[in-house]
Amino acid sequence: MSDQTIQRAQEVKRRHEAELMRKPNVVGVGIGYRTRAGQHTDEICIVVSVKAKVPGPALKRDDLLPTSIEGVPIDVVETGPIRAL
Repeated sequence: MSDQTIQRAQEVKRRHEAELMRKPNVVGVGIGYRTRAGQHTDEICIVVSVKAKVPGPALKRDDLLPTSIEGVPIDVVETGPIRAL
């Protein structure tokens, strides 16, 4: 993966992180490799960590996460609550 791809993903994340963190189920936003069907890929994406994955129809329209932002893919990962130790 090129440094340009990582840098672009970081810039897009920086611009949209506050907006993503305002979603009620979101507990973290980072950059990482996308996982598809349980398999890690070499695709750089914005990783949005959520307490629990919720089916789209069960969410309000404003609470849905996009599949990509500015062309950078979004990967939603269920992590549960995140607490400082």
